[in-house]
Amino acid sequence: MTAASGVQLPLEGAERQSPAPAHVGACDHRASGEEWGRSSVAAGGVMAKVLKEFREFAVKGNVVDLAIGVIIGAAFGQIVTSIVSDLFMPVVGAVFGGLDFSNYFVGLSANVTANSLAAAREQGAVLAYGHFLTVVINFLIIAWILFLVVKGINRLRRNAAAEPPAPAAPTKEEILLTEIRDILAKKA
Repeated sequence: MTAASGVQLPLEGAERQSPAPAHVGACDHRASGEEWGRSSVAAGGVMAKVLKEFREFAVKGNVVDLAIGVIIGAAFGQIVTSIVSDLFMPVVGAVFGGLDFSNYFVGLSANVTANSLAAAREQGAVLAYGHFLTVVINFLIIAWILFLVVKGINRLRRNAAAEPPAPAAPTKEEILLTEIRDILAKKA
């Protein structure tokens, strides 16, 4: 039988059919109980097919490579965050008055009287422009490093493309014609 999705599935007895809900049949355009059971079987078959396709997709090499890339990217992000917060931002903070740059904020309510960003956030709304600048610097460092990586990969691709391809090996016909030419040259 054909389901609404156009998939033809065999029905194996009445036990696979589910009863129609009470509202089915109240209008002429609704499915009968028999059609309702068939469409639920078709939906189950379609779901099994979708799950099978997903399983095949998930075990392909590209998905595994992507997962490894995401994990390495997360670790790389932690390294960049540490470089920015532990090495770069203290120097910037020293230039701007010796304060921790990530703690620069403006309180947006009269209740905010704290000197640290964490305490100020507990007291009320704050505009944490120091934290925002830290995140922007993180992004710029990551973008610069990725730019250098892509630039290096592109250079390697250009170098590989610039190398002339190795000459093709002679075909069987060319080898045979060369042998015939050599034999004829010896006879002459």
